[in-house]
Amino acid sequence: MLKIGVFGAGHLGKTHLKIAAASEAYELIGFHDPDPKAVDKILAQYEYTYFKSADDLIAAVDVVDIVTPTLAHFELAKRAIEAKKHVFIEKPITTSVDDAKTLVQLAKDHGVLGQVGHVERFNPAFLAVKPSLTDPMFIETHRLSEFNPRGTDVSVVLDLMIHDIDIVLSVVKSPIKHIHASGVAVISETPDISTARIEFENGCVANLTASRISLKKMRKSRFFQKNAYISLDFLTKKVELVKMKDVDPQSSNEELALLLTNAEGKKKQIYFENPDIQSSNAIQDELEHFANCIHTKSTPLVSLEDGTRALEVAYHIIQKIGH
Repeated sequence: MLKIGVFGAGHLGKTHLKIAAASEAYELIGFHDPDPKAVDKILAQYEYTYFKSADDLIAAVDVVDIVTPTLAHFELAKRAIEAKKHVFIEKPITTSVDDAKTLVQLAKDHGVLGQVGHVERFNPAFLAVKPSLTDPMFIETHRLSEFNPRGTDVSVVLDLMIHDIDIVLSVVKSPIKHIHASGVAVISETPDISTARIEFENGCVANLTASRISLKKMRKSRFFQKNAYISLDFLTKKVELVKMKDVDPQSSNEELALLLTNAEGKKKQIYFENPDIQSSNAIQDELEHFANCIHTKSTPLVSLEDGTRALEVAYHIIQKIGH
């Protein structure tokens, strides 16, 4: 078992602590948080070991799990990597692209692994349809949330949209050509609602919308590609997968259930797939995946490089909003 220490005792930190404590992949050594109130809340509920010193916790573990506000990510990760500890960092990886690139290089220099907590990559609904996402050419995403002051230390692009940025970058294997974006600050000092249009060199277009001032939650994406339409609800973990294939003109089979004739006069058969969606805890899965990567010395599904690329695109969007 890998010894793990959790940094951050807030809402998400508490979740990570509970998962690490119950995991067969890790031994929870303890946690650190500079906020006495957060620490007292955890200690009142659980018998976890509290470390007053961040450096003492880093020294006692194999893996550092950073679930703090983003402003603290870089310094904690840097100290952990320099101590030759593997690092799991919640998204976004850091507050600046330069800091993220520094962590990438430090991890290489010190021979440790890093993973970024883009948890939607481990969403069972996404995993179920990912093999079918072979060449999407139009993507539409909506990630809406009710207002929560907890996330307003960063723009809605870094708070919410970055999830969909990472998903899009993971399925579109082409360099970005253009980015257009707009956004409005309604309650916070940074944009609370934003839209972005990402155009790729292969012709794919992705339209992303994120809002943290909505009346209800929504986390939906739609993917369109040649002969296929894929609808994905990250929140309810439901998918719709519609595919089409050409009908053999020589075939005499008139019993095909769903047929259409396109503008060119070609007949196509429409059929629906229902991928098997396994019920799972995505945070537990990403943490245990990281443990497996450490044991096998393999690259994590969401590497530090992936987290850096998503952050870079997010800042391009924020820059476009500011213009």
